[in-house]
Amino acid sequence: MTARRSLVAAGTAALLALALAGCGSGDEPGAGGGSDGDRIVLTPAKDGGKGVTPVGNPVGDGTTAEVRGYRMTDVRLPAAGDGPGEVSFRILDKGGRPLTTYTEEQTKLLHLYVVRDDLAEFRHLHPVLGDDGTWRGQVDLGAPGRWRVVAEFIPQGSSVPLVLGTTLTVPGAWEPVGVPRGPSAETGDDGVVKVRLLGPGEVSTNGRLRLSVTTENDDPVTLGSYLGATAHLTGFAIGTRGFVHVHPYGAPETQKDGTVLTFHTVFTEPGDYRMFVQVRVDGLLHQLAVTVPVSG
Repeated sequence: MTARRSLVAAGTAALLALALAGCGSGDEPGAGGGSDGDRIVLTPAKDGGKGVTPVGNPVGDGTTAEVRGYRMTDVRLPAAGDGPGEVSFRILDKGGRPLTTYTEEQTKLLHLYVVRDDLAEFRHLHPVLGDDGTWRGQVDLGAPGRWRVVAEFIPQGSSVPLVLGTTLTVPGAWEPVGVPRGPSAETGDDGVVKVRLLGPGEVSTNGRLRLSVTTENDDPVTLGSYLGATAHLTGFAIGTRGFVHVHPYGAPETQKDGTVLTFHTVFTEPGDYRMFVQVRVDGLLHQLAVTVPVSG
């Protein structure tokens, strides 16, 4: 990595004593996450990995390709059903030039989310930046449809992350499915690990959201380090489609409900949110989804 691609803002340099949600190098599969319930064999990482916290809350919610003069352009996705293919795009700066200098956020220069518009499929990727300002990565869409491409990053010199997004149609026959809601949607289960919502979210700049992680038999689990932290949680508002990214608040706790994670939240609007939870248990990466009701 060249010097221009490894800049870290002074405000984010301090490591936290608690493992915040992060995406650290060396802890992820090459093609990114799969659909809800996929399990990917990973090399076990050392526990106790530390993350860094962003300077401020993100600007933008991923529903527009331009924020504060920065623009996402030349977005391309591969065809569906052909296995992994290339996703590519560029970020243009306020002068219309390709942006090539970024500040690391949670050990990555950019976080990319490729999500089907009905929220039935979710991919979390970390593409590679080329010298010409083009980002490239590999993604397996698996199915056609309308796919959202959402990028979160910090331009060099900025104090907050920006979130840009656009929607592309991948040709082929498909039928949108309804987003699960209600009490049954507050549990995600992939046959090995279960994630349960332990209460609703709330509109607040300093909210808390609690999730439990257990085995199929409802026993607590030991969470490994996934991308430098104990968990990664992102989501999308059902209806308005706005993107949210929240962080663990404190260390996991073993309680009667299982291994409990508390997240710091900054929900700005009430409604239902489809949240994608990524944790590592016994060397396997588990991705599950739950629907979180957020009260006003």
